[in-house]
Amino acid sequence: MIRRLTCLALAVIAAVALAACGEKNEPASTAPATEQVRLMLDFFPNADHAGIYAALGTGEFRKAGLDVAIQAPTDPSSPLKLLAAGRVDLAISYEPELLLARDRGERLVAVGAIVTKPLTSIISIGKNAVSDPGQLRGKTVGTAGIPYQSAYLKTILDRAAVPPSSVKEVNVGFNLVPAMLSKKVDATLGAFWNYEGIQLRQKRKRPKVIRMEKVGVPTYDELILVAREQDLQKGGAKVRRFIHALARGTEALKRNQDLGVNPLMQANPDLDRKLQEASVRATLPVFFPAKPSQPYGWMDPMEWAAYGRWMYENKLLNSPPNTAAAVTNEFLPGQGPTSGS
Repeated sequence: MIRRLTCLALAVIAAVALAACGEKNEPASTAPATEQVRLMLDFFPNADHAGIYAALGTGEFRKAGLDVAIQAPTDPSSPLKLLAAGRVDLAISYEPELLLARDRGERLVAVGAIVTKPLTSIISIGKNAVSDPGQLRGKTVGTAGIPYQSAYLKTILDRAAVPPSSVKEVNVGFNLVPAMLSKKVDATLGAFWNYEGIQLRQKRKRPKVIRMEKVGVPTYDELILVAREQDLQKGGAKVRRFIHALARGTEALKRNQDLGVNPLMQANPDLDRKLQEASVRATLPVFFPAKPSQPYGWMDPMEWAAYGRWMYENKLLNSPPNTAAAVTNEFLPGQGPTSGS
């Protein structure tokens, strides 16, 4: 889900020549040049991107022959548009946003999951906080005004047998937490359980959190890595190297969270380190696929198909989505024609 704070623009660049490993002995002048990757985040740098910053900080991108320039969007709706226009090479986005982009005709493909479960939640605080969707009857719920958030709410209410007419939905933009704190709304749908939920707990607001996939919304990959179809048709070697390096960086993060948090704090000094550390700890399980047999970045085609049907049935898409074309696991470690990294 598109996040809620003012985006911070930045570029973090790491460059070094790729060491020839297992290659024929060639003159130094013919060694392959380091390739640039322009990566657009979905939002300002935060704990959700800790694996990316771990790969950067530990030199995994450099070892893969990649000069990765990380950018944050000035407009949270722009990453996929910039990617489709060729202004960046890869973008972090959200499963519903990709399906909406493809419905508009943009030839973009998910090539890996960064966060494998929904982070979007219903969050409430105070003595009247709701712990069950049935308690939303008569309440005011704030959303960011995103259509699929409204569809989430309708699906949840229908499953809980709560008449939608008994719940008032208010568009509070990205001010989800302030709207709760000021008591403008009784609950919000759109804040993340691994970020705002933890932030509120650290402030001793005792938040109640209801996760989407537990109350009727089909599960989905919250954050995904997206590439242009035409780049993949050319072989996608650079995409493959990027994902393999990211997998190694995220594994390093699991062993030592400072490897991701330290470069993240350098990139965005305005962050609260205590919050980032707690958020990384909470998010670590969903940085990886559910089954140990699945490679890093795995996206379940059946889950994508179910979520795509849900979007179409809720009139969020004009046509039934071809989710088989929207997602590929070919470039993940151990997958595709070249399993090496």
